[in-house]
Amino acid sequence: MTSDPAERPAAEPTVTAWSPLRQPVFRMLWTAWLTANVSMWMNDVAAAWLMTTLSTDPVLVALVQTASTLPVFLLALPSGAMADIVDRRKLFIGTQLWVAVAATLLAVAAWSGTLSGYALLLLVFLHGMGLAVRWPVFAAAVPEVVSRVELPQAMALNAVAMHVSRIIGPVAAGALLAAVGSAYVFALNAVLSLAVAALIWRWRHQARASALPGERFVGAMRVGLQYVAQSPPLRVVLLRVFVFLLHISALIALLPLIAKGMPGGGAGTYTALLSCMGLGAVAATMWMPKMRQRMSQQRVLVAATLVHAAATAVVACAPNVWVAALAMLPAGSAWIAAGSSMTVSAQLSLPDWARARGMSIFLMAFMAGTAAGAALWGSVASYAGVRNGLLTSSALALVLLAALRRWRLEDRTAEDDLMPRPTDIPVVTTSPVEPGSGPVVVTIEYLIDAQDERAFAEVMKETRRSRLRGGALSWGLMRDADDPHCYIEYFMDENWVEHQRRIDRLTAGDARLRQRRLALHKGMQPPRTTRFVGKNVVG
Repeated sequence: MTSDPAERPAAEPTVTAWSPLRQPVFRMLWTAWLTANVSMWMNDVAAAWLMTTLSTDPVLVALVQTASTLPVFLLALPSGAMADIVDRRKLFIGTQLWVAVAATLLAVAAWSGTLSGYALLLLVFLHGMGLAVRWPVFAAAVPEVVSRVELPQAMALNAVAMHVSRIIGPVAAGALLAAVGSAYVFALNAVLSLAVAALIWRWRHQARASALPGERFVGAMRVGLQYVAQSPPLRVVLLRVFVFLLHISALIALLPLIAKGMPGGGAGTYTALLSCMGLGAVAATMWMPKMRQRMSQQRVLVAATLVHAAATAVVACAPNVWVAALAMLPAGSAWIAAGSSMTVSAQLSLPDWARARGMSIFLMAFMAGTAAGAALWGSVASYAGVRNGLLTSSALALVLLAALRRWRLEDRTAEDDLMPRPTDIPVVTTSPVEPGSGPVVVTIEYLIDAQDERAFAEVMKETRRSRLRGGALSWGLMRDADDPHCYIEYFMDENWVEHQRRIDRLTAGDARLRQRRLALHKGMQPPRTTRFVGKNVVG
C-alpha cells in the first residue's frame, strides 16, 4: 500500500558546498568576513616582515603573532557577552572603525620612520583588540541566517574565506612590500576596514524578542563560563584546540625566518609559502563534506595532526623554497581539516542562547594556544635554531597526540537535545515578586526507594550540570536525617528575573532529564517545589 504523497514528510534540501551563499544575508556577511580577513592577513604579514628589518631577535619576530592574537584571548569572553546583549550590527561596525584607526596609526608611524620593535608590538596589539571583538559577533550571527542543516557547510565556507584571505592577503601585502613598503600595506588595511564597516551598515539585524530584561554584562560572562565548565563535550574541544594550536603555531610563527634564511629568500618567498598553505586549505575544504561522511571528528583530528607534523618536519629540512612550498600545501589542508572538525564539535555542543559566549571561549582556547606556541617556539628557536625549533614542534605533536588519546571529540551532539523546550508548568506565586528580588532559592522534594538510590545519584549528577549550565549560582542535594528515602534538591538563582531566564533556557534534553527524575520519585504526588525569595533585614 502506497501512502498519500501529501502525507509524506518533505525531503531535506540537499546541502552543497556553496548552498549557504544562496542566503543574501549570509552572502553579505561572508563577503565582509572575507574582506576583513584579507586586511588582517595583510597587516600581519607587513608587521612580521617589518619586524625582521627592525630586529633579528627570533623572540621579537615570533612575538608579532603573540601581540596579534593575545588580545583575542583577553577580550573574547567580554566581546562574546556583548554580542549576546547588544546590537550585533553596531558592535561589528565599531570593531571595524577601531581596526581602521589602529591601521592608520601603524601607517603614520611607519611613514615617519619612528617605529621600534616594541612600539610595533604595541600597535599590533591595539589592532588585535578590534579583531578580538569582531570574531564572536560573526560566530553568533551565522547560525541566525542559515538553517541548522546548512550550518556545518556555512562554517566550512567561513574557513574558505579565512584561507582564501590567507592567499590574497599575503600576495597583496608582498606586492606592496616589494614595491612601496609596509606603510602602504597598513594604509590599505585602514581603507578595507572602512569598506567592511560600510558593508555591515546594510545589515538590518533583528534582535531576538524577549519579555525579560536584557542580561547584565558581568552576569552574562559568568553564565558563559559556567556553561562551558558544566559541558564535558565542550571542555574536551577546548583542550584539544589549545593543544593542537600549541604545536602547529611553530610553523606560522617562525615562517618569516624560514623564508629569509632560504637561498634568495625575501618578502616574496614568505608570501609564496603562506599562499601555498592557503591553497592547501582551500583544496581541503572542497572535499570536507565527503570526509565528514566517512570519518569521525576524532579521526579527522588525529590524521590532521600527523599530516601537519610531517609537513612541518619537511619544511624544517627543506633545501630550497620549492620543497618547502610543496610541504606547505598539506600543512594548510591539515590546518583546515582539524580546525573545522573542532569548530563543528563546539557549535553543536552549544544552544543558541549561549552560542556567542561559548564560541568566544572556544576562540580564547584557540588564540591562547597560538599565542603561547608563538612565544614558546620563538624562545626555542633563539636557543636551538629555527630548524630545531620546527623539528621539536613536530615531535611534541606526536607526544601530545598519544597523551590525549582518552579525550576524544564526540562525533556529534544530538541536535534536539539543545532545542529550546521551556517547561510547560507555569511559575505561579500568590503575591507579586519584583524582578530584581533575590536571591531565589528553589527546593524540590523527592521520595526515592532504596534500590533506586544509585540511579537517582547518577541522574542528579546530570541535573547538577543542567542547572548550573542554565545559570544557577549554586546547587546541592540533601538527605532527610529522619527519613532516608526523602531527598531535597536545592539551587540558587541570582534574582527573580534570572530565575525566569533559566526556565526559558530549558532544552529538550532538560525535559527528558526531568522525566527521568520523575520516574524515580515514588510519592503519590509530584515532587514538591518551593521557591524562596531573599529578604533584606535591617537592624
